[in-house]
Amino acid sequence: MQTFRDNAGRTWTVAIDVAAIKRVRSLIGYDLLAVLDGTGTQALVSDPVLLVDVLYALCRPEADRLAVTDEDFGRSMAGDAIEHATQALLEELVSFCPNPRDRKNLRRVVSAMWTTMERARDVVESRIESDLQSAMNRSLAALGGSSGSSPGSSASIPMG
Repeated sequence: MQTFRDNAGRTWTVAIDVAAIKRVRSLIGYDLLAVLDGTGTQALVSDPVLLVDVLYALCRPEADRLAVTDEDFGRSMAGDAIEHATQALLEELVSFCPNPRDRKNLRRVVSAMWTTMERARDVVESRIESDLQSAMNRSLAALGGSSGSSPGSSASIPMG
């Protein structure tokens, strides 16, 4: 079992077994087994609404005990909570996988997916930094300055 914490400070347990998979199918019509064959992972990690719906369905018995509605649950899921919940869900799916070789392969796929996502974030970060620097240089050039110059100190500005 894996756990994650929502933004309301509640700790949720993600436990995947056959009953949980059937509950997700019944409540939201999503087949968690699609992740095991490699077709459902992208949908889960790229759609936070689907992810939170799946998580709520998985945590439904716990939510019912705590009187947390799906709307309350959704309001408490943003930012880091979604990231941690995604990790918990994917790790639990790997653990559910019945065959040891399939489990090993799925773990490799999930690991490669996280690595690829981190590399993509690095590329985006680098591109943003480069684009911002270029925009600042163009703005300074348009104002008559150069990219290497900085405004004088306040001591050199005459006060009148």
